[in-house]
Amino acid sequence: MACTLEVRDVDVVFNGEYILKGLNLCFDGGLYQIIGPNGSGKTTLLRTILGLIKPKKGKILLKGEDITGKPEKASYRVGYVPQLSKDFDLPVTAFEVVLDSLLLHRKRFPRFASNEDVERVREVLNLVRLREWDKPLNELSGGQIQRVLLARALVYDPEVLLLDEPLSAIDPVGKVEFVELIGELSKGKLVLITSHDPMLFLKHTKEIVVLNRTFYRVGRPDEVLTLEVLREVYGESAIKVEDHVHISDAH
Repeated sequence: MACTLEVRDVDVVFNGEYILKGLNLCFDGGLYQIIGPNGSGKTTLLRTILGLIKPKKGKILLKGEDITGKPEKASYRVGYVPQLSKDFDLPVTAFEVVLDSLLLHRKRFPRFASNEDVERVREVLNLVRLREWDKPLNELSGGQIQRVLLARALVYDPEVLLLDEPLSAIDPVGKVEFVELIGELSKGKLVLITSHDPMLFLKHTKEIVVLNRTFYRVGRPDEVLTLEVLREVYGESAIKVEDHVHISDAH
């Protein structure tokens, strides 16, 4: 199978300790989940794909092009939605954040906004169903800010979309709406999502990577969401209730 995005034999080491080891993954379109406990290497994997971390060994290939440790190449082709933090509590509007992202990714100078740029920002804010365009981020809810960050990542139409724990600050109703939005996006774009609990995205999921540093398994949900595999990663936190497997430490 051809890989849109390939993680080839990747090792990542910090302070002499392996965070990822011998990781081989092939992503070919659709939605993939990366699950594992805190500290398992999920965010490290995303940052390695983005070129922000250079692995000790191995390569990241995007449609055959080597983007390993090259954020200047990855940033034009890979969109990133980070975990929410207080860093996004800023007195700038949603529209300004998304427009700045579009202009930042321009390869030409000067980076002045054209009418087409403004229309593109409006288009993508409509796509993520955000109406509060003119409000500053510090007046928006966690779910609304998450939509701003999604629009910021989508505005330059990247080939790959990475989302790090995208549901962590969204209320229950908002989570369902956000999941459906991401599910629709994954029909035309490769989407990778890190998660503690795979169930909400499950109906949209092509494959799941179960990761805990040097251990990983990858396959269809029915192949990897088994007690045997999850016990390798979560230990006794993986439990079986009747015919269903649950991860009791999910956040």
